[in-house]
Amino acid sequence: MKEFIKLTKIMKRLRNPINGCPWDRKQTPETMLKCLQEEMYELEEAIAKNDLDNCCEELGDVLFQLVFIARIFEERKAFTFSESIDRVAKKMIRRHPHVYDDKKISSHEELISQWEAIKAEENREKGREKKSALDGVPK
Repeated sequence: MKEFIKLTKIMKRLRNPINGCPWDRKQTPETMLKCLQEEMYELEEAIAKNDLDNCCEELGDVLFQLVFIARIFEERKAFTFSESIDRVAKKMIRRHPHVYDDKKISSHEELISQWEAIKAEENREKGREKKSALDGVPK
């Protein structure tokens, strides 16, 4: 965790309006998408090549892009990175009742079916119920 905290402090310094980096300060979530995509492709290539040293580096680069984007949202008072992390933690626990609860599964197919049912219920609760096979597919 100390390394993660260090990374968030670096990002906060880079975005500092007084002594930060002018390039970093002018970025937005939209402008950072290209950087995130590039890092994801580099990670994908490292994984495909089983290049463990490069995987380590590229995972760090992807994480940095996420910290960068999260910092911008925090500055806008939209939400904190902690809120985002908490939300995904709760989601993973909710979607794994066979691990965190007493739900029993007997096959891989049953596991997938359970995951999809939980996800569908979450979408219904958020008013994002799928009406077609393409609903939920990014544009």
